[in-house]
Amino acid sequence: MKQYQKIVLAYSGGLDTSVIIPWLKEHYEGCEVIAVVADMGQREELSGLEEKAIQTGASKLYILDMKEEFVDDYIIPTMQAGAVYENKYLLGTSFARPIIAKKIVEIAKKEGADAICHGCTGKGNDQVRFKTTIKALNPAIKIIAPWRTWNFHSREDLIEYAKAHDIPIHQTVEKIYSRDENIWHISHEGGNLENPWNEHLKDIHVLSCEPEDAPDEVTYVDIDFEQGVPVGLNGEKMDAVSLLNKLNELGSKNGIGTIDIIENRLVGMKSRGVYETPCGTILYAAHTDLERLILDRDTMQYKNIVAQKFSQMIYDGLWFTPLRNAISAFVDVTQENVTGTVRMKLYKGNALPVASKSDYSLYSEEFATFSADEIYNQHDAEGFINLFSLPHTQLFPA
Repeated sequence: MKQYQKIVLAYSGGLDTSVIIPWLKEHYEGCEVIAVVADMGQREELSGLEEKAIQTGASKLYILDMKEEFVDDYIIPTMQAGAVYENKYLLGTSFARPIIAKKIVEIAKKEGADAICHGCTGKGNDQVRFKTTIKALNPAIKIIAPWRTWNFHSREDLIEYAKAHDIPIHQTVEKIYSRDENIWHISHEGGNLENPWNEHLKDIHVLSCEPEDAPDEVTYVDIDFEQGVPVGLNGEKMDAVSLLNKLNELGSKNGIGTIDIIENRLVGMKSRGVYETPCGTILYAAHTDLERLILDRDTMQYKNIVAQKFSQMIYDGLWFTPLRNAISAFVDVTQENVTGTVRMKLYKGNALPVASKSDYSLYSEEFATFSADEIYNQHDAEGFINLFSLPHTQLFPA
């Protein structure tokens, strides 16, 4: 087995990475393990992680506050693109992996490490997202993926190892959900979700609640956008991180943003996940509604085509690629006039745009009215329809 002197580990303090630190020390004798935690806005308390990491064998722990960069450079550009994987998934884990991998590469360079380690399973998408990003940014560095080589075969095995080595963990055999949380969402996999005939249990919720358990009252919120970027709520200017946190609060209260999806993983299998994305569900609905008011038909329809490709690229971990850069450049142009306000109605799992306004609106009440007007000559429609239908008039003769 190849030996490494210094390994940088993408660390969360969860079950997998808690076990990985002592496992690395056992299998790479004399190696130094440096743990790196990404503060992505998860609600978990991070203050105890340094002590835990060092107790289990790490030499040091970095805690990197990445919330602002994550929101500004990854979340918002993806939302502006309208990217939704397989018409449901708002990519909360997918676009978090490139920025984490990027920071790990930076720390590895700073520390002079000769390897990077992650805790992704050999069945999942994250192993691809991490390795693709690392290889794009530092092709020479070695990558250790314990799930592909160690003798553990299940999360139950990891729990037993943790118990035997006095590693503090929150998971039990009964509560074995695999979760990933950041400011945008929380995902849940495993446990009773592995049988698609099982309805997910109510106690799975961390951010939100079932719609029927939400209050029987309507919440309205006005969201202000400037060039496609959310900049305020109810007329109050807010930074993006604060805005997302507030929308999470409002969405969670109203049971908004939970999906239960069978998705096609990049690695070839179908998997089931429950995703809670309160703020994202509200923002996507509001942003799309504002685009309907502002964008012309051809741009909007072509942008929808591009969004599908963008979503697959992000899902597959292809953030640092020329095509993703090119698509984002196109999206930036489409957002130049996406400035205005959308009023959202939140009620029992529903996030409904009910009103919108913009100085760049292409909607004209004078043209669209069913009342009498003096600017639209309905007789003009006859010539237009004749020319529009001309290519088809000889296709189906009577």
